[in-house]
Amino acid sequence: MNPSNSLVISTHSLSKTYQGVNALQPLDLHVARHSIFGFLGPNGAGKSTTIKLLLGLAKPSGGSATIFGQDSVRDSVTIREKVGYLAQEPRYYDHLTARETLRFTARFFYKGPARALEERIAETLDLVGLSDKADRPIKGFSGGERQRLGIAQAQVNQPDLLILDEPAAALDPMGRRDVLTVMERLRKHTTVFYSTHILEDVQRVSDSVAILNHGQLVAQAPIAELLNGNGGIQYAITLRGAADAARARIARQPWVASIADETPTADMRGARTLLVRVTDESTAEAQLLRLVLDDEQATVLAFGRQKQNLEAIFLQIVEGGNANGNHA
Repeated sequence: MNPSNSLVISTHSLSKTYQGVNALQPLDLHVARHSIFGFLGPNGAGKSTTIKLLLGLAKPSGGSATIFGQDSVRDSVTIREKVGYLAQEPRYYDHLTARETLRFTARFFYKGPARALEERIAETLDLVGLSDKADRPIKGFSGGERQRLGIAQAQVNQPDLLILDEPAAALDPMGRRDVLTVMERLRKHTTVFYSTHILEDVQRVSDSVAILNHGQLVAQAPIAELLNGNGGIQYAITLRGAADAARARIARQPWVASIADETPTADMRGARTLLVRVTDESTAEAQLLRLVLDDEQATVLAFGRQKQNLEAIFLQIVEGGNANGNHA
């Protein structure tokens, strides 16, 4: 595949072996410009190894990677001038303020007038939601604030690509929310490639996702496509009375792919939930509920399209199942 203006990252059979151990099996990865790309996998899957290879901090054992169409080994210095990077556990001089920290970092990239530099620092602090704490020492920052400052450091040179290694892994729910909000804001400024093992984060902010397991790429697809899966769209119908008859009527429809029973929760004893997977959404919207209501003996308690859960899809994939998308 030739480098394309629409791709920021493209790898071709990229692999890494350490002392005979395959840390990363041949990887073909494609990251579109101005996307938020979630690189998902359990701890030890090979995510950090991949990031080191992309940044030119390690040499591949096989294959290649191009960033902005440039080779990650041969052109690593040039590439890094256009990349912002946040390590999993960023370190700071805690006696410095957030503004002083960004001023220190920005001087490695920026040689223009001091006033323009200060404006850029202020804009970056505002982007990550730290304007009100710009002049406080970092030693008093929470975990989430430290991570957002790390993103600010990575963003202050206005890179074309941000690579974030587990940006929200060690944070409490509020800290994670704030970091994800910042990542969403960054979409219009740059491409965000981030590794994580937190499924909820991927489902919230990502455009596309790749799943790595034991060093092997097992799925790669737009997040909506991955969540839809191969079996179409699923509806959940909770009802009391005449459930068998309703199930039989639904099963006869040509646009119904499958029907399954969901285990009732403690507060829904006596009710029955049917999970109906369909191949034609518009027909299902128009006819599915009516099929159940045709029988006066059936009372519908709840009806709606069921949102797919990335956790279930992830477990299915890493344990040997299939999902929709490009597979390694």
